[in-house]
Amino acid sequence: MRLGVIGLGTMGRPMARNLLKAGFSLAVYNRTASKASPLLELGAAWAPSPADLAQTSDVILTILPDTPDVEAVLFGPKGIWEGIRPGGIVIEMSTIAPDAAVRFARRLAEKACEMLDAPVSGGERGAIEGTLAIMVGGREDIFHQCLPILRALGQTIVYTGPSGNGQKTKLVNQLICALNIVAMAEGLHLAEMLGLDLEITLRAISQGAAASWMLSNLAPKILQNDFAPGFKIALQRKDLRLVREAIRRACRHEALERADREREAFPGAELAFRLFCEAVAEGLGELGTQGLITLYRRRA
Repeated sequence: MRLGVIGLGTMGRPMARNLLKAGFSLAVYNRTASKASPLLELGAAWAPSPADLAQTSDVILTILPDTPDVEAVLFGPKGIWEGIRPGGIVIEMSTIAPDAAVRFARRLAEKACEMLDAPVSGGERGAIEGTLAIMVGGREDIFHQCLPILRALGQTIVYTGPSGNGQKTKLVNQLICALNIVAMAEGLHLAEMLGLDLEITLRAISQGAAASWMLSNLAPKILQNDFAPGFKIALQRKDLRLVREAIRRACRHEALERADREREAFPGAELAFRLFCEAVAEGLGELGTQGLITLYRRRA
């Protein structure tokens, strides 16, 4: 089975490396070609465009920043659409709007091709270690066909239902993640304001009822003033924008069309979105999400 990967950023590059380690034949494409160099040294082939990559791949994996980026790679000039052959499969692993995932899958079906929406969770560390959580929407038989590929990338791989359900599940994940990040940053900032030793505080609370993935994985980085991105604040804001759009559609479906009712129904989503927007506005967008504490510190 010949694979292609498009998008060699923080997540895509280590994911592509794990596919090579698993023995898959791999072609890669990235807008910034230099990012492909380490993979080419490991045996990957370079494709000069998404269309060229699609011509030589049975399954194409995309992991890109946002919905417009995915649409451009799929259907723009020299996009996948121009090169993909009947029977080809796209595994779209970015976090995008669920309705867009459904729309893209329907359009690819016009060429007798399939698409799985399979966003991931676990950050850069999960991508490097091959321990990502992968939530998959699309045809179930295509999911089972692609399981050997997904198992090279993740540990928890869950089929969630038809096209779009993978993205819907990821939005639930991202809302809970964002609120956990807010709780972690605000709690540690309170510890600072109370004059506590952060290392002692973290040791005291990290195994009790306050324990969380964020507290275990991101809080130690705050203690080390390490704000390098495993996942950027700007991308978390983007995901929360998608969450709010999904909430708005859901509220319309439930006849809760007034904006204040949307906010009343999901106050946590509104709070998290506002804080991450403010962090981006203050120039913190390129920091890892643990950098949200910087927003609190600046305003103390």
